[in-house]
Amino acid sequence: MAKKSLKSPDLYINRELSWLEFNERVLQEGLREELPLLERLKFLAIVGSNLDEFFLVRVAALMQQRSAGLTGRDPAGMTPEEQLAAVAERTHRMVAEQADCIRNVTARLAEHGLRIFEPSELSPEQQEFLRGYFCGEVLPVLTPLAIERLNPCPLLASLRLHVAALVETQPDEHTKKAATGGRAQEPDQPDQPDQPDQTDQPDQPQEEIVVVPVPAHCARFVTMPAENELQLARLEDVIADNLPAVFPGCKVLAVAAFRVSRDADVSLMEDEAGDLLQAVEEAVLQRRRRVAMRLELSAGADPRLKQRLAEQLELREADVYEIDGMLDTTALWEIVNRPGLDELKIVDWPPLLPQDLIGNDDLWDAIDDHDVLLMHPYESFDPIVKLLEMAADDPDVLAVKQTLYRTGGDSPIVGALQRAAENGKEVTVLVELKARFDEAQNVYWARALEDAGCHVIYGIAGLKTHAKALLIVRRESGRIRRYVHLGTGNYNDRTARLYSDVGLLTCDGDLAGDVAAFFNLLTGYSETVGWSKLSIAPTGLRQRFIDLIDREIQSATSDEPGLIVAKVNSLEDPEVIRALYRAAQAGVKVRLNVRGICCLRPGVKGVSKKIEVRSIIDRYLEHARIFHFRNGGHEEVYLSSADWMRRNLSRRLEILFPVTDVNLRRRLIETLETCFADNVQAHELQSDGSYTPVERKGKRVRAQEKFYKAAVNAVRTAEQTATQFRPLTRPKE
Repeated sequence: MAKKSLKSPDLYINRELSWLEFNERVLQEGLREELPLLERLKFLAIVGSNLDEFFLVRVAALMQQRSAGLTGRDPAGMTPEEQLAAVAERTHRMVAEQADCIRNVTARLAEHGLRIFEPSELSPEQQEFLRGYFCGEVLPVLTPLAIERLNPCPLLASLRLHVAALVETQPDEHTKKAATGGRAQEPDQPDQPDQPDQTDQPDQPQEEIVVVPVPAHCARFVTMPAENELQLARLEDVIADNLPAVFPGCKVLAVAAFRVSRDADVSLMEDEAGDLLQAVEEAVLQRRRRVAMRLELSAGADPRLKQRLAEQLELREADVYEIDGMLDTTALWEIVNRPGLDELKIVDWPPLLPQDLIGNDDLWDAIDDHDVLLMHPYESFDPIVKLLEMAADDPDVLAVKQTLYRTGGDSPIVGALQRAAENGKEVTVLVELKARFDEAQNVYWARALEDAGCHVIYGIAGLKTHAKALLIVRRESGRIRRYVHLGTGNYNDRTARLYSDVGLLTCDGDLAGDVAAFFNLLTGYSETVGWSKLSIAPTGLRQRFIDLIDREIQSATSDEPGLIVAKVNSLEDPEVIRALYRAAQAGVKVRLNVRGICCLRPGVKGVSKKIEVRSIIDRYLEHARIFHFRNGGHEEVYLSSADWMRRNLSRRLEILFPVTDVNLRRRLIETLETCFADNVQAHELQSDGSYTPVERKGKRVRAQEKFYKAAVNAVRTAEQTATQFRPLTRPKE
């Protein structure tokens, strides 16, 4: 039998359909009866926000390809048209399932004193209260848009909730004027029958669509007075029920809530952008006016509304999503995050002191003494913030260099960098302006940092800087000492509570030298350098991964069979996938923990029988990138900012770095082993592209729970042995 080509389309799962399978696993968390109701509601909100970004970026890219007449096939053998058809079919089923689940959860919430009322359920007293709320708080800020009358049509903002009304209007002078060819009839002039009518019945009532944007500053859920329960009404329902007050003298024939999703895949021609800050701001504004790709509409809407809105937006039938339930489910966060209701939420897991810093009051001494592994969010992100704040005020610190990709609002990281510059430190910050959907925030931070005296750079032309790196230069006893933090996650104190990431604090001289060279690369010294410990994308990281995979084939023995274990967010790069196939064919065992997209197809005879792929969806977003190679018994472990995706390895600046401390390496290997032992939250990828829950055999293991308990036990053990002294492990130079 001829050997199967490793480029054969049937060895690859389509990227978009694989992502939808990931979102289905998120949705399944919302369906789990054993979870507290508000935790289920949280996952249902995440499903909605995930789909929003998926349409804005991935579906947008496919529609651009279709519009351009492109018919090329992806590695799975699908054309853009075929992918769009498959995505639409799968997504329509998903949103219907999501709506059913939301109805189920909200019905259960009513049993616990939290009721979201449908308009038909409101009492006369509640209707009166909501009418007063509407007239006092909402009506003054409403702006009805006659989208069929105005030319050009007003912009219907992407992802903004709207209420559409089909209204019957009486003809006015404007209408009569249009009906007579643009000239009003004078009383003393005879009729002119040679002028053709512009409308059949100009004096009869006319139907037109008027759109009312739902005010963004108003809470999505209106709280009604009640003694023993929390009673809520949706804002769009309140507006719909009171539309006659918006259109006096008109008859409201039909009403429906709707939302438009617009193409947000805006390219930026950096070589032609004289001012990158201004160019990014313009690109963000341009995104608002892009073509529509999806219309979400209340199920049961009048067919005239559906047809005329779709025509106005130039959308096909498959692009219209009629939803039997709430639109814009991201608003469910308003309920999830309400204070109180603790019995409906999961128990909080507050971050703890990292075990490598227990008993160390001075961060400088601790890092100088030993490498520090940080396991977020089980271990606190505070040491990173504290390190920067110390550097800002320490007279011995000479320079601070850092990359910022997604920092969030009111960032203590940015505040510390500003203070460092104001205190005379040399502060260099790379602010990645092209971080999608964070562009406006990053433009703001870039200007604020420049105003504070920081040297701000915006990355390398044509590439996004996705690497997570911090370098602090300090003078100690007449010599220069460099402190480094490298990690898998962003410098964002808020997402560090939500994402599981790994970071490393070290004074390792070779690694610090590489990081210094990396910052020189970013600031203009762009000649190729020889790296001691780092590997960098896009120049050599893909090949480094492939070399490590190929080395595993060569180093495998009967005593030490080949083993590759990787934990990533996504696996899509065809070259890496083919390298993994080659390793599996050579007998190397490949274990992959892939949270989201996985285009590799496991379980194919003669190709990938020795590859297993698992995914964990739990309370925290799995975000760490960890790689373990057995290497003939000389085990190596790496951390990286990069996933195994073409964009990461070809179009981004990324870092891969080794963890050389024996104890830390063992901790990371045990972390990977725990992920594969999970039999509560884990799913396994089948060869047909579907996922099935991992069979529960033996002891119950939930990886995230085990990680948190380990952090708790480390602190508890330290408290019990507080009188003991911790010896230094690294001799002073």
